[in-house]
Amino acid sequence: MAALMTGSTDAAHDIVQETFLRIHSAVKEEYHGSFRAYLSTIVYRLALKENIVRRRNRPITGIEPESPDPSPLEMALADERQREVAGVLRSLPEHHRDILIMRLYGEHSYEEIAEMTGVSLGTVKSRIFYAVKATRKELKKRGVL
Repeated sequence: MAALMTGSTDAAHDIVQETFLRIHSAVKEEYHGSFRAYLSTIVYRLALKENIVRRRNRPITGIEPESPDPSPLEMALADERQREVAGVLRSLPEHHRDILIMRLYGEHSYEEIAEMTGVSLGTVKSRIFYAVKATRKELKKRGVL
């Protein structure tokens, strides 16, 4: 999930390590929900912070050279159709992309996503609806669907 949200395996490794450090050193709190949702919330918030830091540290020109290596997402996906889907997901606005990734790849319920992101249940449902609609439209345009 962290690699999908940040687009970097290095950042994902750092986020996973930081997540487990936080869990290990956290004062025992009562958490109402699943442990998986608790972990995902930490990962989500750390990924958001990482994306903010990366945006601030961009060169003044705003153009970053593309890496000659395939992205972590492209390496993880074996077939062409999945690569197309991944490309379309990456092109979505961040607030749609992250919620859709949590739903599809993180397998979280709408309620868990609402709790993790701090937005209302209706907003989560709306964002997923529009993200799926935009993804479907782009995949049809590319000839994948």
